[in-house]
Parts: sequence; structure tokens; C-alpha cells
Amino acid sequence: MKNPVNLNNKWLPTTKKEVEALGWDQPDVIIFSGDAYVDHPSFGPAVIGRVIEDEGLRVAIVPQPNWKDDLRDFRKLGKPRFFFGVTAGNMDSMVNHYTAARRLRSNDAYTPGGKAGFRPDYPTIVYTNILKEIYPDIPVVIGGIEASMRRLSHYDYWKERLEPSVLICSKADMLIYGMGEQPVRELVRLLKKGVPFSSLKTIPQTGIIVGKQNNIPVRNNWQDVFLNAFEKCLSDKNLFAENFLTFERESNKVRTLIRLIEPSGDAQVIINPPFEPMEEHEADRSFDLPYRYEPHPRYRKKGIIPAYEMIKYSITIHRGCFGGCSFCAIAAHQGKQIVSRSEESILREIKKITELPDFKGYLSDLGGPSANMYRMKGRRMEICYECSKDSCIWPSVCSNLETSHSGLTRLYRKVNSMEGIRKAFIGSGIRYDLLFKEWNRRAGRAEEEYLGELISGHISGRLKVAPEHTSAEVLHLMRKTPFGLFEKLKKRFEEITKKYGLNYEIIPYFISSHPGCTDLHMKELAGKVRDLGIKPEQVQDFTPTPMTLSTLMYYTGFDPYTGREVYVARNVEEKRKQKSYFFWHKTPCKYPLNRTP
Repeated sequence: MKNPVNLNNKWLPTTKKEVEALGWDQPDVIIFSGDAYVDHPSFGPAVIGRVIEDEGLRVAIVPQPNWKDDLRDFRKLGKPRFFFGVTAGNMDSMVNHYTAARRLRSNDAYTPGGKAGFRPDYPTIVYTNILKEIYPDIPVVIGGIEASMRRLSHYDYWKERLEPSVLICSKADMLIYGMGEQPVRELVRLLKKGVPFSSLKTIPQTGIIVGKQNNIPVRNNWQDVFLNAFEKCLSDKNLFAENFLTFERESNKVRTLIRLIEPSGDAQVIINPPFEPMEEHEADRSFDLPYRYEPHPRYRKKGIIPAYEMIKYSITIHRGCFGGCSFCAIAAHQGKQIVSRSEESILREIKKITELPDFKGYLSDLGGPSANMYRMKGRRMEICYECSKDSCIWPSVCSNLETSHSGLTRLYRKVNSMEGIRKAFIGSGIRYDLLFKEWNRRAGRAEEEYLGELISGHISGRLKVAPEHTSAEVLHLMRKTPFGLFEKLKKRFEEITKKYGLNYEIIPYFISSHPGCTDLHMKELAGKVRDLGIKPEQVQDFTPTPMTLSTLMYYTGFDPYTGREVYVARNVEEKRKQKSYFFWHKTPCKYPLNRTP
């Protein structure tokens, strides 16, 4: 029988007893998380905990504290020496809790047994307010996707109104946005040198609050850009749209020295410019930390953690996405630039996975936000440094983008040939717009070889792709490629599966009720996919999430880049009607379908 991987590596302690067993008088940092504690590089709280540990500090983690009782979970470990960390977890809590129709979900994939109810709505705010009430003198640093995408004023779909920065609502002392390794390391290094937390106002990739009458912290090489005040945005959607355009432009840059300042009430929210994307060796360092690759033993009798079961045998080979889809938060959180790991780091992690006791030889994924962007970057990076475009592949593939898939094909083959590996599947969605000359003029033999390798050797009967819609008008607003490119992919897929004698199917993702999508567009979509013999399974109703272009269009009713009015399906019945067109093959549809011309 195999031995558990990292057998000698200690867990981050979660209880007073575990802290005492390590001989600590107190932790240096205590992290509160809305997720169960899974010590794996796909789980943000574990990553940040291990990064802080790697910098030489003592880190404890309190997963899913009870916020409804006498708050003993917030008191049990006492005060940390430096600061509290707070994160909602791997998902935005409101997306985790509610459907697009604002109905409460009955499960939670990040909780043992998949049980719901173990975290509040907006845990970033709830946990931080509790900690500031109990320990007013201890700094609180917030981070994770929930905090990151609420770093400035934003539209909240669940409250149906504009909300100020989460820094205002939570009363946190600092916000770390994006992937947090670099700012966390810088924060810890400065604290270890004896710099008071109250003096840490200019760490890149952080946000802070200062009083309206206070001076802006000095950083000589930064340029300050003042956004429209939150109160003004409440009464003027055009001003809110102006803020968004500035935010998106700066989020898209590889290098920026722009510091965003947003007045809000009696305060000013300051968002410092980000670090440049991590280099390969920095990404390797993060993934090479001593994770145990399993949930904490405290959950052994509480049922499986569904989110862990989904990724336990998957490998992240890169972060970031340059696709720029209007409805997606990845670029604003992980970054537009691709941060790739070295082959050596990837293979080391796979070796660890093969030593897990229950591993049977099958990797569920080698991927990232998009499966096939590994190591892609500008051919001349000096051009990228000056670029603020929202996408590198829309409305066409940038001529400066290196899109060769040859290295990725070699990696797939190398992994499949490793001892202990029977097959490496690709579970992440692929960007097929990179594979065909009709959209990417650099596409050629390497991309054709990649597609053949992918289909013949790395899918488990189903290839997932995301055309999202069939309407050119809607796709333009989504920043997605024409549906005709999906039709070409489907044709090539069928040719390749026939060549290899494979009974596989292609699974397209679609979205209903996106801004600009009308009832007529959905009728046309249903007719077209029916004519192609597709019975949609992977479908969703558009959910407005903070700080995306699609959410801005949903809230304002116009495209901020053109000023043109955009139709928005808002009421529940209309959204339900649009989604019903996906299921013409399951139940009789009371809405007649239009045949595709």
C-alpha cells in the first residue's frame, strides 16, 4: 500500500490543542476561511497559509467558524502576533449560496458532506466585523475572490444596488487583491523587519482606506488617478461606467504605476498598482510548497468535500487568461498575462499525486482557466508592457501573441508516459479560437497536431468548449468569437474521432439572459443547435458578478465602450423563459422555435 504523500509535513493548526502540540505560545498569523481546510495548491487559504509559513512565520487557520453562537471560534486561538487574515474561500459566497434566480442552494461544495449553512453571506464582511469587535487593536487583512472583485464600488446583484468597497463595509485594515503570494510575502517581510503595520500603506497589489482629510501616502513613482466618488455614482450610472472603464484598463496592463483613489463617504479607498506577473520560478515556488494534498483529518467522519473530490487528481499548469470575456472575472483577479509553471515543477507535483494512497493512474486535468494557454505570451514583451486592451484574442488574435501549441503537446505526451500515469485527461475548457486560421493566422500544423493529441489521448469521452451563444450580436457583447468557428471545431472533432474509432461527443456551454440577448436570440439559438444535432446540457442563466463588463451592462443598460443601449432580461419569468429554450429536447416548449435561415 502506498504511503500518504508529505507524511512528515505538519498541518497548519486549526485548534488550541494543535497549536499547543507544536509548542507555540501564539500564532503569528491566524487565517479565517469560509471554506473547509483542504491542504492543496488549488485552495487559496491553504496556499496563503503555506506562503506565510514559507516566510518563517507560525500560521494557524480557522475554517468555517461559527458566527451565530457565542463566537468562541473567533476567540479560541487568541490574538496573533502580527495580523488576522480573512477570506470567503475559493468562491464568491453569493455565487456559492444562490442561483441566478436568487434561490438559495441546498449544498456547498466546499463543506464536508456538501452541506449548506456553514458560512454566512459575505463572510469577508461578517468575519472581519466580528474580529474588529473582539480584537480592535489587531490588524485584519482580507483577500480572496470575494474581496478582490469588490475592492472598489460595485453593483451587487443580490442586493440590487451599488455597494461601496468591501474595505468600507468590512472595516478591514488592508485588502490584498488578485493572486496573493507576492503582496503577502512583501507584507510579511516588512513586518519581520519591525515596520509597524500602520505604516504599510504602499505595498503593491493592496488596498487601504484613509480619511478624506488625510494625506495620500507618498510613493514617488506612482501616478494617482481619482475615480468618481461612490455617492456620485449612486445617482449617475454614467459616472459609475467611467470608473469601470478606468478600472478595466488598468487591470489589463502588465505594468502600471497608476494608483486608483475612490472617495467614499468620509474616506478614500486607495488601490495600489499590482506587482508584475510572477516569473516561472516564483510560480514554481508557490506550487512546490509542502502541501499534504488532502482535507484536514478533522473531517474524516463528516463526509467528502465535493470541491476537493473534483480536483484531487488535477494539476494547474498555469494561471491567468487573456480571453477577455465580458462576463468573466479571471483577468481582473488572476491577471490577463499567463503565469506558467516549469515542466519540472509540474512533473514533481504529478509524482506526488501518483503517491497518494487512492490514486489509480488517472489525472482528471492538466489545465488552468483555459486549458491551452500554457506559456503563451507576447513575442515582444515591450509591446505588451504598453498594452491596455481587454483581450489578446478578440476581436482578433493579436499579431504579437505567441500561440504555438507544440510545447503543450509535448507536455501532454510526457505526462502520459510517466510511471504511475495511465492517462492524463484535460478537464479544463479549451479556447478553440486559437486553433484555426480563420481566427488565428498563426495557427498551423502545431495546432492541428495539438487538437489530434487532445481528442485522441486526453478526453474521457467528452470535449468541453464554450461557444456561449450563436448570435453574432450577443457574442460581440460577450467578446466571444463567431459561432461558425465552433461549427468548424465540431466538424474536425467528428473527423478525428472517426479516424481513431472513438465514440466521443462534444459538449458546448451556453449562456442565456446575457445583456443584449433577447427572446428572439434564444429562439434562434435553439433552432441552430437543434439543426446541428446538439442537445445542450452545460447551460446557465447569466449571473451578474461584481466588477465585470457584463454586470456593468446589466446594471446600466448600456455598453460603456459605445454608449449604445443594451437590452437586459431582468425579471424572473423572462430569465426562465430564455433558459427554457435550451431544453426543447426534454420537454415540450411552449415557445415556438425559429428555424435557422
